[in-house]
Amino acid sequence: MPPCSKCHAHLTEPAEWVRHYSGIIRRGGTVLDLACGAGRHTRMLLERGKIVTALDRDTSQIVDLSETRNLKIVEHDLEGSAAWPFGSRVFDGIVVVNYLFRPLFPVIMDALASNGVLIYQTFAIGNEKYGHPRNPNYLLAKNELLDVFGKELNVVKFNQGYIGRPSPAIVQRICCINSH
Repeated sequence: MPPCSKCHAHLTEPAEWVRHYSGIIRRGGTVLDLACGAGRHTRMLLERGKIVTALDRDTSQIVDLSETRNLKIVEHDLEGSAAWPFGSRVFDGIVVVNYLFRPLFPVIMDALASNGVLIYQTFAIGNEKYGHPRNPNYLLAKNELLDVFGKELNVVKFNQGYIGRPSPAIVQRICCINSH
């Protein structure tokens, strides 16, 4: 099972990777915060003037944002049998942090608008030394994000390895632009 938001409730600050690269998403652009959890990235993106769709299987942690302008909250189980909730809609940016469900990789690429920005950070092999997730099904293999997204999208930056903040972990991070 992927890491749940309760396991990562202490993560209230946006990931530095997202904070840094979200600035290249088109001003006033539409952004999908996929598996948004407690909404730390949703909140930051809204503050930066983005139009945000926050998606999670449980949106109870962002109920305080329900009346927020430029925000659509979508409760949907991405791993269930229901279809992708956005049809052929595309986004100027897609943010994914601490979530891995490999069948979504092609869907994410299809949902990225021309010149859209993908910002992805999640756990990788080696993280089992530091905490959850430990299940290899939820840990990226070496260079996996680069191998998957780097073939179709222009890579702005790719990084993998140890991070000490907000807590010790082994992660992979990629920022890409859809030049199609």
